[in-house]
Amino acid sequence: MSTVTPMMAQYLEIKARHADALLFYRMGDFYEMFFDDAVAASEALDIALTKRGKHAGEDIPMCGVPVHAAESYLLTLIRKGFRVAVCEQMESPAEAKKRGSKSVVRRDVVRLITPGTLTEDSLLEARRHNFLAAYAEIRDQAALAWADISTGAFHVMQIAPVRLSPELARLAPAELIVPEAIETEKHALVSDLGIALTPLARASFDSTSAERRILDLFGVSALDAFGSFTRVEVSAMGALIDYLDITQKGKLPLLQTPQREAQDRIVQIDAATRRNLELTRALSGGKAGSLLAVMDRTVTPGGARLLEQRLSSPSRALDVIQARQEALGYCVENGAFSADLRDILRKTPDMDRALSRLALERGGPRDLAAIRSALVQAAALAGRCADPALPLHLAGAVENLTGFDDLIALLEAALVADPPLLARDGGFIAPGYEAELDEARTLRDEGRSVIAAFQRKYAEHTGISSLKIKHNNVLGYFIETTATHAGKMLSAPLSETYIHRQTTANQVRFTTVELSEIETRILNAGNHALEIEKRLYQGLSETILDQAPRLNAAARGLAELDLAAALADLARAERWCRPRVDDSRALAVSGGRHPVVEQALRQQGGAPFVANDCDLTAGDGAAIWLLTGPNMAGKSTFLRQNALIALLAQIGSYVPADSAHIGLVSQIFSRVGASDDLARGRSTFMVEMVETAAILNQADDRALVILDEIGRGTATYDGLSIAWATLEHLHDTNRARALFATHYHELTALAGKLSHVENATVAVREWEGEVIFLHEVRKGAADRSYGVQVAQLAGLPASVVARARVVLDALEKGEREGGARQKALIDDLPLFAATPAPPPPAAQAPSPVVEMLGEIHPDDLTPRAALDFLYQLKEAAKT
Repeated sequence: MSTVTPMMAQYLEIKARHADALLFYRMGDFYEMFFDDAVAASEALDIALTKRGKHAGEDIPMCGVPVHAAESYLLTLIRKGFRVAVCEQMESPAEAKKRGSKSVVRRDVVRLITPGTLTEDSLLEARRHNFLAAYAEIRDQAALAWADISTGAFHVMQIAPVRLSPELARLAPAELIVPEAIETEKHALVSDLGIALTPLARASFDSTSAERRILDLFGVSALDAFGSFTRVEVSAMGALIDYLDITQKGKLPLLQTPQREAQDRIVQIDAATRRNLELTRALSGGKAGSLLAVMDRTVTPGGARLLEQRLSSPSRALDVIQARQEALGYCVENGAFSADLRDILRKTPDMDRALSRLALERGGPRDLAAIRSALVQAAALAGRCADPALPLHLAGAVENLTGFDDLIALLEAALVADPPLLARDGGFIAPGYEAELDEARTLRDEGRSVIAAFQRKYAEHTGISSLKIKHNNVLGYFIETTATHAGKMLSAPLSETYIHRQTTANQVRFTTVELSEIETRILNAGNHALEIEKRLYQGLSETILDQAPRLNAAARGLAELDLAAALADLARAERWCRPRVDDSRALAVSGGRHPVVEQALRQQGGAPFVANDCDLTAGDGAAIWLLTGPNMAGKSTFLRQNALIALLAQIGSYVPADSAHIGLVSQIFSRVGASDDLARGRSTFMVEMVETAAILNQADDRALVILDEIGRGTATYDGLSIAWATLEHLHDTNRARALFATHYHELTALAGKLSHVENATVAVREWEGEVIFLHEVRKGAADRSYGVQVAQLAGLPASVVARARVVLDALEKGEREGGARQKALIDDLPLFAATPAPPPPAAQAPSPVVEMLGEIHPDDLTPRAALDFLYQLKEAAKT
């Protein structure tokens, strides 16, 4: 029977404490995994699975990854849904042996890596936030707290429990913490959104303990300085902090003071609408093809993160929107100023993430240099923004960029221009900054010249020109002279300085106190220099972290300037206009365009985008356009582009239109496209109805609703009835602004019955049996859907298209002649003989003219020969 080795006993004990994570167990230069962890990791990482020893009579599976390359493996594991506990050696093997020759090196987990707790650049997307969220419930109240530990952002919001899904869709956190009691209930929700779910014990959410954690983290005696928080908000924040304490093993990140957000200050957009509008992710899943991809002209990671945040959370605060518009307008009108900002910002590193790594002791000299460089560029930006006419929004950002002269001077004096990645590599402190370090480096790097200087000194002192300083492994450094001169050194007064060490056949060897000391210093100079640099690194880090709140504010200022300049560059290049945004119920767009489709057409070298007008201005009731027309004509594009224009206006951006007047929108709802949810037993029609129900139950009179093809997933009369009732509800109950696209032409009659419904159609033209899409939206109603023509364009076999035309004509004739005739017609439809597919054309003998043309080489013909050949072709054609 096998016995458990001390090392394996240690492994099993540590693994038992982290059963839900892969254990990266440090063994020298490798992280090794054993048992089931090894099997899972080898498959996920595609690395070799080996074995090491036995346990309970069975081979122990093992795999490992090099420590120096661990981050790339960690990234793969995190993306595949694993959590990783990093177990380091807490002492050297030499220290362990002091406790006994068979003592095991002490090890412990120093960090638990999860999707929401990443800080390394290699594990993160530089231009996206990586949020960790915590959800708490107390009776009928709920709150959501979220933080990005890589930047320090920390927010909280009280929400209704039913609002959890839309808020998670808005924030897209990598990980959500919930109480254990509701883990199962929330599992389906987060899996739909691709969020890792982590349950915590009820004690983590206790509001009293949570408040104490918050106070301890920020070193305050009361939360009043940060604002007024409800018990459930405190519970969510406290649980988040407790989880960070668990995963970071006591090294809490540098979180900014919590910012309380209010639901009524941002536009509500649910998950389905975000997906349909492709705000930050395309339907294919990537960034390419999304609104964010088209708009992102920022030149710093902080600016890019701010843009994504704005697109995800449009504002409902008129003063905020107008302040952003004023700042953007200044940048648009002052092109040279905006270009200068972008040139400076391109040289600006990511200060937020450098700060976070320093706080978690995962930083290095390059993070110090990044902060130095960012502050230098911030000072340059402040100098460029000295215009008294600068809008308040920009002036506030610029104000946060100044006041760092002392810190800049310190970092410029202390650091070399291009420091190494790791502090343990040394060589990052500039020469002349620390005298003791310079001396240690001189001894380390120039030991021979130092000894040569001593040799010259001693030769002059003794008057023995042949005196040498030598070295061996027994005596170290020593002074050597011939026996002839030794007597002089053994006699006073030189004997008081020179200490006899050894006499050989022909030489006598001496040392001095000074030479012994310098020998020790030379031998230890390398380690001593490194220790000094580590001490200086720690001091510089602490100096920076002491100013963390001001540095965070500076980073926010840099992001604001970057975003304003980027949106101005976009507006000028794409001919976007400044929208009028007010508290009315207007929604009037002239020459509106879809920014993503417009760019795609340009890149494909196709036809220019056809701009269209839209006017949903509402007075005391709804304002609804009922849009008809064929598929492929651009109805869905028209719907989406107007929703995007309203959204862009409320982030403070210019919009893709000739002009626009947007009254504040409180909610944006979209029901566009067809999809099913087989995993939850929902058909395409069921998904459509669930999304439609959410709109009708939630939309208020400030909402903007876009609906496409309501009722198409069921029988014709069922679908028509549902669409009819939905349109009436939007008009009479929700009283919303809406675009309602449909193929049910019967609905166009409602324009005459509902006072705030107007008909609009996408124009088409028929030419020789084919349909030409004009992509132009006009007032009026379509009388046909041109489905057969679209089917022909899609490539259906000619026989199918021809048969469809026959059936369509017969059905339309039957409908005109009445219900009884139509039923008889449908019963008789099988009697219509389907047009058989035409037989393939018979093979024809090759034409002599074609054969002659195939044999000729025009470049070889003279004019005369070409004329003769033309006559030959004419004769061949007669045959």
